[in-house]
Amino acid sequence: MADEKIAVKQKKEDKVGVKRMLFWQSRTISQGCNVQIMGFLTIYCTDTLQMPAALVGILLMSSKIVDAFTDLFAGYIVDKTNTKIGRGRPYELSIIGLWACTWLMFSCPPGFSLVAKSIWILSMYIFVNAIFATFLNASNTVYMVRAFAKQEQYVAIQSYGSIVVMLFIVGINFSFPMLMARIATSAQGWSALLAIFAVPLCVIGLLRFLTIKETNDIDAASTEKVRWKDVVEVLKNNPYIYIVALMTLVYYFVQNMGVNVYYFTYIVKNVDMMGILGLTQIILIPLMFVVPFIIKKSSATKLIIGGLLITCIGLLLNFFALDNFPLLLTGNFFTGIGIMPISMMTPLLIIDCAEYNEWKKRPRLEGTLSSINGFATKLGAAFGTGAMGLLLSASGYTGSGSTMPGSAEMMIRLLYSLIPLGLYVVVMIVLRFYKLDKLAPQIRKENEETRHKS
Repeated sequence: MADEKIAVKQKKEDKVGVKRMLFWQSRTISQGCNVQIMGFLTIYCTDTLQMPAALVGILLMSSKIVDAFTDLFAGYIVDKTNTKIGRGRPYELSIIGLWACTWLMFSCPPGFSLVAKSIWILSMYIFVNAIFATFLNASNTVYMVRAFAKQEQYVAIQSYGSIVVMLFIVGINFSFPMLMARIATSAQGWSALLAIFAVPLCVIGLLRFLTIKETNDIDAASTEKVRWKDVVEVLKNNPYIYIVALMTLVYYFVQNMGVNVYYFTYIVKNVDMMGILGLTQIILIPLMFVVPFIIKKSSATKLIIGGLLITCIGLLLNFFALDNFPLLLTGNFFTGIGIMPISMMTPLLIIDCAEYNEWKKRPRLEGTLSSINGFATKLGAAFGTGAMGLLLSASGYTGSGSTMPGSAEMMIRLLYSLIPLGLYVVVMIVLRFYKLDKLAPQIRKENEETRHKS
């Protein structure tokens, strides 16, 4: 009877709870919505500020390349942090700067010279990505493993919690294009539109910091301070984080091209349809409930590979769809359901890499591992935005439907379909070499035993 009571108590402790999960996901919601909105930056620069597409691509790509290298230093700083409120939690306040600078980015005075516009956009872009988003990403996993203690909790947070995130992102994908078509008809309209979203999303983003404490003393077994040579050793001896990083790089390359708005502007010729298509993603939400059960029977990487296979089918449909909405809807369904596991499962793979470090008698360095992944995020986003601008310019993009050549329209179609398809095929091949899924149960068990002995 006593054993049963202990088991019931343990089961309750292992549950995250709906309220706590919602608070935890609040910052992910805020930052995820920010990423979606940033996808409209290129068309804001080219069509509203009248900046050349190639210049915009080069500016954003240059910024992200520089910013990618700051990620490694941010991870090192987070791993060395030791405050009364925790190691990862203090950096949650970066969400304020993230949204303030995003609003400023879309509030560039249209009367500025081209040089002044370039400096404005570049400066705000660096603040958003190189500073605020960098520290949010570097501290995320650090915070999570110190706020929650069980693998089951991590899975629940990343699967069930992602349902809430998805609902907000669907809302952004539906509402933002429609409001953009009505409000963002001038530079002042863009500034007003961003304010409508930035203020409430910033408040939502602070809820995690205000409600979730770091209570899991995972560092109790190690009193050694993190040194730079520990970071170098991890970079040299943990091959699995590079597989995760490559997957992340490709994912963010595709997500940050910002091709969707161009496709619906110049191929479909109806931006409102983009919002409607985004709203249909809500039908994917019931499928997210089965993810924890799939992981119990299979593994995170197998789920990701299977998802990418489905995504490739959707991307192939997109190439032939043109302005056929039913076909676009089908392609969107396949790409949406297929890409979902990457965004949900990446933090779990990073935790596995940290457990692997501990198993090999090295510091866990979740911050550093997250920053390596963040480095890949920024490089992917840089190459995505840069490639978008350069390829559009090379194809003869004019920024006007009446003078748009067929070569530019074909390039938009390729960026919306076959180019990401080829990249995802490469990711599926590389993920076959990720072996931590098989080793993870043994690694976690031995690490727990070592901690109890300490």
